[in-house]
Amino acid sequence: MSRRLFVTGLFAGLGAAPVVGTVMGAVAGTAAGAVTGRPSRGVVLRAAPATVSLGRRTVSTWAYDGMLPGPLIGATAGGVVRARLVNELPAPTTVHWHGIRIDPRMDGAPGYSQAATRPGGMFDYVFTVPDPGTYFYHSHVGMQNDRGLYGPLIVADPREPLGYDEEFTVVLDDWLDGVNGTPDDVLRRLNASTTHDDTIRSHVLGGVAAELRHPYYLVNGRTADDPATFAARPGRRVRFRVINAAADTAFRVALGGHRMTVTHTDGFPCSPVTVDTFLIGMGERYDFVTTLDAGAFPLVAMAEGKAGRAFAVVRTTRGARTPEANAKWPELGRQRLKYQDLDARPSDHLPRPSRTVTVTLGMRPSGNEWTLNDRLAADPLRVRVERGETIRIVVDNKSPMWHPMHLHGHTFQVRWTGRRGPRKDTVNILPRERLNLDVLADNPGEWMFHCHNLYHQEQGMMGVLGYGEAPPGTGHTGHGTGAGAGSGTDRPEPRPRAAAHGHAQGRR
Repeated sequence: MSRRLFVTGLFAGLGAAPVVGTVMGAVAGTAAGAVTGRPSRGVVLRAAPATVSLGRRTVSTWAYDGMLPGPLIGATAGGVVRARLVNELPAPTTVHWHGIRIDPRMDGAPGYSQAATRPGGMFDYVFTVPDPGTYFYHSHVGMQNDRGLYGPLIVADPREPLGYDEEFTVVLDDWLDGVNGTPDDVLRRLNASTTHDDTIRSHVLGGVAAELRHPYYLVNGRTADDPATFAARPGRRVRFRVINAAADTAFRVALGGHRMTVTHTDGFPCSPVTVDTFLIGMGERYDFVTTLDAGAFPLVAMAEGKAGRAFAVVRTTRGARTPEANAKWPELGRQRLKYQDLDARPSDHLPRPSRTVTVTLGMRPSGNEWTLNDRLAADPLRVRVERGETIRIVVDNKSPMWHPMHLHGHTFQVRWTGRRGPRKDTVNILPRERLNLDVLADNPGEWMFHCHNLYHQEQGMMGVLGYGEAPPGTGHTGHGTGAGAGSGTDRPEPRPRAAAHGHAQGRR
């Protein structure tokens, strides 16, 4: 049964997703960072083996609180999130708060921000959320994110300028755990091969689109044969918050019979753009608004290049016929959102950069090692910055595949001509493409910069953006380091750095 908490009146009607909220209230003037003291209110995220229903199929996996997705955590910008991780898994784990401009001690990156919480242990994540928007949380250890260890995090704007009647949170995923073995089994097979499935192709993604096809594609943990339903009344103006939590799948999203006005990307507002469809890579989020007609309509997320789809129903009329999951919907082939269409609000534009660094995305001849400047995660590329400067990272993709690149602890501005471009934390970079990412260094720490294709990440495509001299004794031990790597969960964990806060309990 879903658990639901209405938070400051903004989260009514979140649809079929399981919902748990924590709003700690606005904290005026509180900067982003860890908050000391024992959490007195908040959520408990109990990571444990679980049996979950995908609709007509039941599978064994790992999940938070036995729910798929995990519980929705709600907060208000400027407020405090308190979440206690209780690890009942047979392996160490962490929680990463994807897209949040967070204190590094709470970022959940094992080896850089904290030691992974061992089986039987607990860790209290306590941090301020400075920016409103659509975010999510997930494990950042090995292949755990490709199980059920993820959930939405929605940060409300106390001065919300966007007018709408209600909102739905939509979490997309690709699924194989408990069906075709485990994600670790698949990674081992990929590591043992030097070839890629060239039949998984997309012209939109510049060629080979993914590493594998999945047996299921999900909306809020449900398959197309027993879909999630979002219910509203005709004429309601609705905000959809779309999160791609998948490991290896970009989705092309459309709402049958409707156009969509995109208002936010990766949590940040942008100048509204009305389109028929948009492509969302792993780790990206888009918000759009639309006025719903009378009837029942398909919310379709086509698995790009894979001939599969995630599917849900948006229903405004009780007796309307349910749309067919496999029907062809013209919106998927009509006007598609492009990054060049997006521009941040003037107040969110970043200063011009003072210098440029080039990061080249590559693949070694093995075919299963992905690199940043020809370096793997075991000996990672480190982009050094100094606090207060703005740098331009020119990402040059010389590999044969596209990559959704994600930066922890910051947002960047994707720059085109002049000052135009959206604020994002995850961006899709196609083969033979170069993108300019301007980063304001305003959050000191050692921050992961990696591909959010989980298989590419585990095969080495992970580096660091770090402030000043590199601190001693750091290294990301929670992930693989290229060909032959597994989940990383059997690696020794580093001792926590002396500066680490938060409260780790249980076995160390």
